[in-house]
Amino acid sequence: MSNPKKYQFYVCGMHCSACEMLTERGLKQHPKVVMVKSSLETTRVEIEGDFGGMSDLEIIKELSPLLDGKGYELSIEKPKKKVNWNDFLYAFPIAFAFIGFFVLLQKAGIVNLVNASDVSYGTAFLVGIVASLSTCMALVGGLVLSMSASFAKEGDKVKPQVLFHVGRVVSFFLLGGVIAMIGSTFKLGVMGTFILGIVVGLVMLILGLNLLDIFNFTKKLQPAMPKFVSEKAMSIGGFNHTVTPVLVGVATFFLPCGFTQAMQIYSLSTGNFMSGALTMLFFALGTLPVLALVSFSSFGIKDSTKSGIFFKSAGLVVIMFAIFNIINSLVAAGYIAPVFNF
Repeated sequence: MSNPKKYQFYVCGMHCSACEMLTERGLKQHPKVVMVKSSLETTRVEIEGDFGGMSDLEIIKELSPLLDGKGYELSIEKPKKKVNWNDFLYAFPIAFAFIGFFVLLQKAGIVNLVNASDVSYGTAFLVGIVASLSTCMALVGGLVLSMSASFAKEGDKVKPQVLFHVGRVVSFFLLGGVIAMIGSTFKLGVMGTFILGIVVGLVMLILGLNLLDIFNFTKKLQPAMPKFVSEKAMSIGGFNHTVTPVLVGVATFFLPCGFTQAMQIYSLSTGNFMSGALTMLFFALGTLPVLALVSFSSFGIKDSTKSGIFFKSAGLVVIMFAIFNIINSLVAAGYIAPVFNF
């Protein structure tokens, strides 16, 4: 007779709300598991299942393979946070070189890095590149892989991937425009635009700090799509139907990726269908190269031996983005004098 019990374990490697869904989806695959609930705030997972007389260590050993390749580890005791400060010896030069490159693009008029009131499409594209390489996109990559595995069993490997990417890019364009039109109904004035600019900057700042993986409190501050919406979006990947790849592509617009939400907030502030649509389009195009690699290969950076350097570099770049935009929002509102003249 089944006798499910509740267990609680710590999860190493959680950094954003997407991690909650990834750990839950992974652990739910075990036949003995009845219920899973992960918490980013406590970095713990509550599992209900019938494991007989197995000890906690034996349960962890049995469940751990379900999280292999996702960058998470289960443990009984709360892990002590370890920060590899040596990574910053490489991260700071890389980040400053990256920003220097952006400044050159700014001078050439290709991107608009330091004007929060007018985020250029080139900037949205570059933010998309950073987002696609961040661990936030692990959720989208996992969704793509689970969908492709389902279709691969029937020998259809290429068409579903193409439909997914087309559906994703087109839906980001259309939904970005819809968000902008919703924003136009609020008739944002100077103060409203200023507040949204600050919000975008703060969201990016929190994302950058989370990528550094130094502070735990910032994980609690990161905004997220309501969990039931994200879960519904994730569940689409389980169906095997001709239109499923397109629906999965559309669903990624609603997944808990902080970078996507930052661009959505900006699109909302534009109040113009085409401006919002193009912002989200270029952001989606920025994520396309890496997601395409994920689709057609086992590409991943999270498990790389140099992943710490990469994420800290990306975090510093995102923090610099945030600071530039916050300062220039204050400049645009007339609160402070111009700071950046490049």
